[in-house]
Amino acid sequence: MRQYINWKTYLVIIAMLIVTASIYFTNQLAHKLADEEKKKVEQVVEAIKTSTKSANGQEVNLATSIVSQNTTIPLIITNEKGDILDFNNIDTSQARKNVKKFIASKLEEFEGMHPPIISDFGSGKSYIYYGESYLLIELRYFPYVQLATVFLFLMVVLIALSSAHRSLQNQVWVGLSKETAHQLGTPLSSIEAWMEMLREENNNSETVTELQKDIDRLKLVADRFSKVGSIPKLEEEDVVKRLKDMVDYMQKRSPQKVNISLKSSANEINVNISGSLFDWVIENLVRNALDALAGQGKIEVDISDHVQQVWIDISDTGKGIPKHQLKKIFNPGFTTKKRGWGLGLSLSKRIIEKYHHGSLFVKQSEVGKGTTFRIILRR
Repeated sequence: MRQYINWKTYLVIIAMLIVTASIYFTNQLAHKLADEEKKKVEQVVEAIKTSTKSANGQEVNLATSIVSQNTTIPLIITNEKGDILDFNNIDTSQARKNVKKFIASKLEEFEGMHPPIISDFGSGKSYIYYGESYLLIELRYFPYVQLATVFLFLMVVLIALSSAHRSLQNQVWVGLSKETAHQLGTPLSSIEAWMEMLREENNNSETVTELQKDIDRLKLVADRFSKVGSIPKLEEEDVVKRLKDMVDYMQKRSPQKVNISLKSSANEINVNISGSLFDWVIENLVRNALDALAGQGKIEVDISDHVQQVWIDISDTGKGIPKHQLKKIFNPGFTTKKRGWGLGLSLSKRIIEKYHHGSLFVKQSEVGKGTTFRIILRR
């Protein structure tokens, strides 16, 4: 369970506990207020009854005072036939012209809220229906308003914290990339000088030729790292040719039992890309696929040409990715390997989405059967 629980989960749980406790105590308070209002209505009914029957002036004055004090609870009085005899504390300004119809609708509303109080005012039985005061209505809705407020506040906090966290991560990885490029620059310059000396002594040596290839490769790596964090210049290139070169390059450096193939829906597909950074992404994805194959299997690069987009699927027949790891694989520092910093997929996603304005995601993955990554590039 620990892999599904983090500080955000605890924050949400605490917020839900606070809201739940608030709703519970507010509902308890609303029930108490509803009971008080019922008692108040019963007192008003008795006061009306007293004022209609009593001949004692003091009792009539007391009853009138009790009735006049009720300025919050809406009341509707009907006879046994259901005809409306009187009403009190109902705002008829909403009724427009048809007040009678408006009061009838309020009567239906009150009938569904509370059972009527039955009383005899001397002219037969009367039924007193009552609603809820504005205070009680507001109190009942308060928990939901509070829930919405807490939810909104929680969302803002989580988005702000996540944004700040991503920004900090980006700054760290960009700084690390540029520092790596800078550190590689000094020994490369020195090695270049030594290579010139070796070339003068052994001009046609195969060793010198291969060493130069490795140096060129290191220069390319340094160039890639230096471009992370800055906006690269995109140029129109044929991605089919670019991918074919990468497939050939990676095939020569793969185990003999691994087959890397390329399939394309067109012979030439031109897209605006940064060549060196795009190659880095493909190399990262293919290397991850090679690690998943463990020495044998297939890797297929499939290019699909669409009207507004180009899809590049890189599939392998390796061990696959467990479902609980799918959301984490692009996080900086996340890795399942014994060695490595866990930056490959994170930087690859950044290169495709931020610099090329495309998208990189796991199209599908099944444990024991393999994984497919999809790159989408815009026209």
